[in-house]
Amino acid sequence: MVAKVFSTLAVAVLLCGSVHAADRPPNVVVILADDLGINDLHCYGRKDHNTPNLDKLAASGARFANAYAACSVCSPTRAALMTGKSPARLHITTFLPGRPNTAAQKVLHPDIQQKLPLEEVTIAEHFKAAGYATGCFGKWHLGGKGFLPSDQGLEQFEAGTANTTPSDTEGGKGEYALTARAIKFLTEQKEKPFFLYLPHNTPHIPYKAKDELVKKNAEAFEPTYAAVIESMDECVGKVLNSLDELKLAENTIVVFTSDNGGLHVPEGPHARITHNTPYRAGKGYLYEGGLRVPAILRYPGKVKAGTTVDLPVITMDWLPTLLELTGQKKVAGLDGASFANALTGGTQKARPLYWHIPHYMNQGGRPGGAVRDGNWKFIEFYDGGDELYDLAKDPGERVNLATKEKAKAKAYKDGLAVWRVAMDAQENAPNPNFDAGRHKALYFTIDPSQYRPATAKAEEHEQVQAWRKGMNAVLPKPKP
Repeated sequence: MVAKVFSTLAVAVLLCGSVHAADRPPNVVVILADDLGINDLHCYGRKDHNTPNLDKLAASGARFANAYAACSVCSPTRAALMTGKSPARLHITTFLPGRPNTAAQKVLHPDIQQKLPLEEVTIAEHFKAAGYATGCFGKWHLGGKGFLPSDQGLEQFEAGTANTTPSDTEGGKGEYALTARAIKFLTEQKEKPFFLYLPHNTPHIPYKAKDELVKKNAEAFEPTYAAVIESMDECVGKVLNSLDELKLAENTIVVFTSDNGGLHVPEGPHARITHNTPYRAGKGYLYEGGLRVPAILRYPGKVKAGTTVDLPVITMDWLPTLLELTGQKKVAGLDGASFANALTGGTQKARPLYWHIPHYMNQGGRPGGAVRDGNWKFIEFYDGGDELYDLAKDPGERVNLATKEKAKAKAYKDGLAVWRVAMDAQENAPNPNFDAGRHKALYFTIDPSQYRPATAKAEEHEQVQAWRKGMNAVLPKPKP
């Protein structure tokens, strides 16, 4: 755990009760969406979605054109955000508790950590040690009793309710209540620096929205989903308005991003959810649709309004970046790298980004690893198969160049293996109960990564619905 030694600022806060706004470091607000796709916001090109508050936030700060989640599902990305470390190193490489092993798998899942260990120093613990008030209101998904946010440096914590009845006082995903609680925290802590973590449950399935918003979004690809997005945007606007009213906006860094890409296949009660056009696949996949996420940062006076950041960044980078922007010391042993220089007008060299996801996912994703290096994207599937794409020419990852560019593909594969060793990454083992027929039917006969819901024909929709039934049917039956 972080040493309980307070900085000069922290001592001042303890002795005086507050620090004059002009003399104190910036506040930090991190708002995290749950399964929000790369183009689900209007400012990212989604013309059939209404997100005026997030559009305004992007226009007044920086919008990231190449932001990536640390994983294509939630818990690993949340762990990376909290620690600045790779999910591979943390041994949290799928959602908790994970999809059960099935006969359709060629390899078995590794046994992962089922919580974020207390030995890991969280971003909240860094801010708390620097004298910040800390609070988390929303989805944690990194462990239960004994491993909650309140055990990880977040002094105030309320999980809220993930699914609510839509009304004038609640949106359908608990977003209004979480927003009200967050605003209460801002108001109470306005006299001292604060770190607010607001992880919404939106737009994770299942979802509902107010009838009037659904009707308003009747022309959208999926009207209820669009209504949920608009409701979330309204809640972001409430937080931003509160910062204005409390006269805190000018000294507050606001970050908005998502834990993984949008869900492009049917799941739960929803026949269709969203699409990640032009990118391939979505949540649960190593393709761009599963890993690319929207990301926005506003820091008045420091980050120029209307900035577009082209530098590829990944979830682990947020911790060192926010620590640098708030004047804290550099932390050793992180996998993330600060991109503060790219935000403030400087130049910054891109580095390769790596992923390790040794799991079969509920959405059809197969276990594998990936590298993004410049315009090149390499994917190694641990149950067989290598793929290489030139993202500059082929952002939709349609043309596999692994055979044509054998030397390049081999170099990336070798580099990925070296990186896994450095991470002490967990590996897969052969499945003794492997059913080759089921494996072929669920992952190759119908390849859900090729399903493009925005342009799919009726026959394709029917095929993917049948595939979904097969994915559910292969799961072991729950014990009484």
